[in-house]
This record gives sequence, structure tokens and C-alpha cells, in this order.
Amino acid sequence: MKTWVFDQEKTRKALARMIIVDEQPFSMVDREGFKYFREVACSNFVIPSRSTITRDNYAIYLDEKEKLKIFIKFSCQRISLTTDTWISEQRINYMFLIGHFIDNDWRSHKKVLIFCPISSHKGEAIGKAIENYLLELDIDKVFTVTVDNARSNDNAISYLEKRFSSWGTAILGGKYIHVRCVAHIINLVVNDGSKEMDNSISHVRGVVRYIRQSLARLKKFKECANKEKCQSKRLLCLDVPTRWNSTYLKLDTTQNFEKVFERYEEQDPRFRIDLKNHYDGVPTENDWVIVRRFVLFLEHFYQLTLHVSGSLHVTSNIVFNEISNAYGILK
Repeated sequence: MKTWVFDQEKTRKALARMIIVDEQPFSMVDREGFKYFREVACSNFVIPSRSTITRDNYAIYLDEKEKLKIFIKFSCQRISLTTDTWISEQRINYMFLIGHFIDNDWRSHKKVLIFCPISSHKGEAIGKAIENYLLELDIDKVFTVTVDNARSNDNAISYLEKRFSSWGTAILGGKYIHVRCVAHIINLVVNDGSKEMDNSISHVRGVVRYIRQSLARLKKFKECANKEKCQSKRLLCLDVPTRWNSTYLKLDTTQNFEKVFERYEEQDPRFRIDLKNHYDGVPTENDWVIVRRFVLFLEHFYQLTLHVSGSLHVTSNIVFNEISNAYGILK
């Protein structure tokens, strides 16, 4: 037992940290629910405005940034970087930079170094942004930089190679600093190869969309699945056409319901007509054969992607073996 003393400043900092950790909006402090909670839990606490909370969050960011800078400086011999850029719905260019390193106690670390808007997606703009933030964090001993295969990233790496060479910290003059993202290469390979299966995939995608477009259709489809004694417990899922792994999961699930679709067609007179008019038509028996073979083929690449995409453990030691296996499968 000990006497508790209320501390307005410490409680305010705890509130700011809670907003960060729980990903709450700054406006949370203005909501009735939070005000009622404060009255019950600690009426002495003066609720800060959202502007004050914004400043408190930024102060925490600056404090953590300084801690990270000191930690990397004294606990890291050399650091590897991964980076990517994208455009938000508001048409703002963003970039992130993540550092991977092993500390003095041989523990692996993954730290977000940058998350910021940038002027453009051009290679030189990306390279300069990375250079500025590395200088700001006092990081100069870079081992590798992993990026996807966009041309702008090639230009960014060329720019960084020159900078690292001028700093005198690059290994072998920065000759091997550029590492291409294996997962992205696999993505390009599979997307390119899957174009030959586009018709069959489109037919299957159409029937899934048709069923999921209406709750009544979905209910009737489940009834058909029960009558067919379908053993699969998975539900029909939509995919993102530009992400092959989601297409794989969609096809892997849907192939279990071929007979269910046949029974559903018997109960829905509009099924074939609507699919022909608004989608790519009904899957044929040959489409299902192609889908089953394609799922078996894609499974290898799906597992490969999972193996090389680990971010909390080292994966570079398994890449050669995994790529060799993929090469054997393609042959």
C-alpha cells in the first residue's frame, strides 16, 4: 500500500501515449464518453484540448526519435534499409524507410526510421529524401538497400551509391548495396504468367461476385452447399485482381464449390443470363480443370512468398534455395 498522488502532467502524457498506441483521433478528448470516464475515474484531471494533445504527441515523437538515434549509434555496427513509396487517396506522395540491424547483443531489430510525405516518386527525389533523413539520424554505415523493381528505385539507388561512396563507408564501393525485393519479383513473374489463365480466372471471379452481390443469393448458395454436403468451411471471397496472392486464395476456396454452383444454377433462372450479360459468363468444366491445376501451381509461389517475407527473422539465408526450387517448378 502506498499513497497515490495525482499528477496532471504525467496523466496528460499517459493520455497522449494512449492515443498513439490505440490509434485514436486527437478529437477523442472532446467526446462525451471520454468526458464521462474522466468524471468517474479522476475528476481532478483537466482535459487538454486537441491542439495540446497534438503538441504532446509530437513531443513524444521527437523524444522517441532521439532515443532511436542514440540506440542505433551505440548499438549497431551496420544497418540494412528497406523502403517504398505510394500515393494516398488525397494524392499525397508518401515514403517509409525501415532499418534492419543486429545490436551488440546479437538481437535482430526492425525499426521504422521514416514515414513522411515526399515531393515526387522520381528516383532523385527518393534518394535525396533518404540521404537527408540518414544524415538527420546520424546513420552512415549502410549495408544494403532493398527496394522493388520500379525504375525510379534504380535511379534512387544510383544516387545513394554515389553519396555512400563519398562518405567512405560503403562496402566494396557500394557495388552490392542494391538488393531487389524477392517477393516483388515473384509477384511480377506470377502476374505475367497468369495472363494465360485470364479467361478461366475471370469466369470464376464473375460467379463469386454474382453470389456475393446479394444477401439472398448468398443465403441460397449456403443452402445449396448444405444439400451438396460440401465439407469446406471456408466462405467465398473476392480478390484484388492486381494481387495474385489474393487471387490464389480466392481460387483455392472457390474450387471446392464447383458442384454447389451447378445446383445453384438449377434454382436461379437468372444465373446464366446475368453472368453472360454483366460478367464474363459461366465457368465451363474446362475452366474448373484449369483452375485446379493453376491452384496447385500457385501454391508453391504462395508458400515461397511467405517464407521470404518474414520481417522479424533473417530470410537472406533461404532465398537461394527457395528461388532454385521455383526455377525447378517453372522448368
